[in-house]
Formats: sequence, C-alpha cells, structure tokens
Amino acid sequence: MADDQDLPSLVDSGWRTLGFGDDDDLEVGPLAFGCWRFVGSDVAAGQELVETALDLGMNLVDTADIYGRGRGGGFGESEELLGKVLAAAPDLRDRMVLATKGGIREGIPYDSSADYLERACDESLRRLGVDVIDLYQVHRPDLFAHPLDVAETLDGLIAAGKVRTVGVSNHTPAQVAALEEYLEAPLVSTQPELSAAHLAALRDGTLDQAMAQGFAVLAWSPLAGGRIATGDGMRRELLVLLDELAAREGVDRATIALAFVLAHPSGPVAILGTQTPQRLRDAQRALEVHLDRIDCYRIVEASEGVPHP
Repeated sequence: MADDQDLPSLVDSGWRTLGFGDDDDLEVGPLAFGCWRFVGSDVAAGQELVETALDLGMNLVDTADIYGRGRGGGFGESEELLGKVLAAAPDLRDRMVLATKGGIREGIPYDSSADYLERACDESLRRLGVDVIDLYQVHRPDLFAHPLDVAETLDGLIAAGKVRTVGVSNHTPAQVAALEEYLEAPLVSTQPELSAAHLAALRDGTLDQAMAQGFAVLAWSPLAGGRIATGDGMRRELLVLLDELAAREGVDRATIALAFVLAHPSGPVAILGTQTPQRLRDAQRALEVHLDRIDCYRIVEASEGVPHP
C-alpha cells in the first residue's frame, strides 16, 4: 500500500546470488533458515522445520559449529541435529545451500590458525554428514591470525573440495580487505548483524563494501533476537512507528522489520531464527510489504533517535 507520495517500494523479494555471474553460482532466497536455536534430539521436528523452510524458498540453511552452546545444548549440537535430519531425508541436501561457520573456539575464544580452522571444517563435515559445504565462513575475526594464513587455509579448503565458496561473518571492512589481499578464491558473502534496531552495518562501511565488491549480505538477527516482536528493550519511538506501518500494511511489526532489512540496496538475505513452522510461513508476508524511501528513513530516525541532517 503506497503512501501519498506514491513512491515505489524498496523491498526486494527477488533471489540473491552467491558468486559473480558464473554458471556455478549459488542462488538463494531473500529469507533463510537459521540454526542458532536448532537443537535437541527430535529429528522429526527438525525435519519438519527444514522442509517447511525449503518449501517456502528459504533454501539457504545457515548454521555454525558453535551453534547449540548456550541454547540448551553444547558445541556442535546444531550441526549434529541437521546432520541427523539429512541422514533421515537425504533428498533435502540437494534442495539447500548449506552454510556453516568456524573459528570460535571454546576457552580461546577465536582461532583462525591453519591447523584449527581446517580441523574445524573437517569436524563440521563430519557432524553434518556431508561431503562438501556450500558456503564456509570465518565466524569471527581472530585478531592474532595473519590474513595470509587465513587466506591460505580457506583456499586450501576449496582446493581440497571440502567447501565450494567462502565468506566472512562479523568482520569489519578493513579486516575483509586485508583477507582479500591474500585470498585467491573470491569472498562471496559477509554476515553482519542487521535489523531495524541495529543499524551499524549501514554506517560502518559493511554494506557499502558488500555493494562495491559484490558480496552477498547475510543478515543475522533481523528481528534483534526476537526483541522487536516482544518489544523488550526497544526504543518506544521505533515500536510505535513499526506498529503504525504494520497497521497500514495489514501485518505485524516483525514482518515490517523483516521487510526493512530486505529494502537495502545491497540485497540482504534475512536469516530467520524461529523454530516454529507457522512463523516461517508468516515471515513470507514480508516479501509483499510496501516500504518506500520515506518509510525506511523514518525507521532509521526512530531507531537512532536522531533527526536526519
């Protein structure tokens, strides 16, 4: 539903590309299934979630070796559950772009040394029960690893056929640029936190670099860990505006918040952490929301609490 200005909607419901125009590029939907909370022993319930996501076009399935720790499980539990799902329903593997991450090490906390990062990838392959990972990302930067060593390790993983493409998560533009100086394979993705309540990536150069370099943007916590839906710890001005737009569009505020992430010209993929099939279905409504330039700037102003200059 357009406003009085009759401006076009900025929400991009199209598919995204992991790659640079080659025939073997990976295509992913604008919404993805995230496995941060994907833990437990109920394989049937896990399979239902994965199948629902894939049926809805959420073909990027994003996990990490650390997922499970602190979510009622332990290190590697998310990958293990996903591996059991794939073992029970092997056909699902061909329908997904499987992404995982490594480099967080309990008690260290970050380790991108050659020995550890390669071992972490091998362990992810084992837990997932797959021969190759479609997208392998360095989860957080190791401040004491030289980018040359990280680059050589990532290139080695590709050469060995263990991963198809590589990317980074939670890296600054400067850290990305340093890694690119030594990496032979192209980086295809960056995974920042991005939501209507967390706009740092808009201001710190992360999304600008992604557009300049052609990286896919994989936005984690697009609902601020669910706090946008619940309102916990959110600016009142932001909640009031999201509710106003939600009423106009006939949806809820979480749907507006997802649409806002999809409205950025870098074409982010919003990674959904819900573990409820119906909420995955409800999220699809974000693809139909109309948010124009006025709406998006109003959300930025309400989020930051500072008028635009």
